[in-house]
Amino acid sequence: MTTAKKRIVSGMRPTGALHLGNLHGALQNWINMQETYDCYFFIADWHALTSDYEDPGNIENYTRNMMIDWLAAGLSPEKCVLFVQSRVREHAELFLLLSMITPVPWLERNPTYKEQIDQLENRDLSTFGFLGYPVLQAADIIIYKADGVPVGVDQAPHIELTREIARRFNHLYGRVFPEPDTVLTETSKILGIDRRKMSKSYNNAIFLSDPPETIRKKVARMITDPQRIKRTDPGDPSVCNVFTFHGFYSPPELVTEIDSACRNAEIGCVECKKKMAGHLIEFLAPVRERIEYYRTHTDQVEQIMAAGSDRAREVAGRTLAEVRGAIKI
Repeated sequence: MTTAKKRIVSGMRPTGALHLGNLHGALQNWINMQETYDCYFFIADWHALTSDYEDPGNIENYTRNMMIDWLAAGLSPEKCVLFVQSRVREHAELFLLLSMITPVPWLERNPTYKEQIDQLENRDLSTFGFLGYPVLQAADIIIYKADGVPVGVDQAPHIELTREIARRFNHLYGRVFPEPDTVLTETSKILGIDRRKMSKSYNNAIFLSDPPETIRKKVARMITDPQRIKRTDPGDPSVCNVFTFHGFYSPPELVTEIDSACRNAEIGCVECKKKMAGHLIEFLAPVRERIEYYRTHTDQVEQIMAAGSDRAREVAGRTLAEVRGAIKI
């Protein structure tokens, strides 16, 4: 007898090219999970509209490029279902039905709601779509009867709200949905070249698609130990962002060598950066090669998105039939 794999569901908003922070923050976990879970990963293009509704022109292009980055990084359509949210209209119907039973105070207490309102002062986020996006998120998850959702600690409250919505539906209409577990995943924190969180909006990101010369230029601008002024000053690798990158991309023996040489002022920051850049370029080389392949085979990318969306729609349709029966509509 074989035991059925547990199902997980997760998505990303298409906001541009993926960078190293995306890779180590979520994507690498997904790549590992596709080996042991029944995985449904989707590009959340409707979610992108919650904040970018005034200028949606780039979403279609971002969607295709995100799928290319996913495939190049190692997600496989043979091992998981890769699809586009808006191509599975059942998400929207379930969102509507769940919105009828979700109390407004549940949404207003969402920590991300107030945080985003404060951070994105240049955008009008006083819309129902932005307030209600956790309900759409719940629909995205429970329509596939997910056993769990892989998230970092900061995203755990969102999954708890999804559990509450599923619980309320089951209480009102009978049990249809399992309550998905929060699957806490280890995320390797990697900062941008200016030591802030790596982000496109901060212009401090190294992208999976960056060519070697661009990577070298970005690495050359990276902030190292701020207390190390001169080449002859001993450094502290524990506070150096370049050394953190060495830990991800350089051989262990070189990491040990750099640690000692930095502390004893036997290596300068310029040389250290050049060594790290070389190993980062080597690490990304096969990813960039696959990105270039898929950029010239967009018909293949479209076929993957279409096939994945068809598979997702089949599962979502069965669930929605149960929902309609439970509500008696």
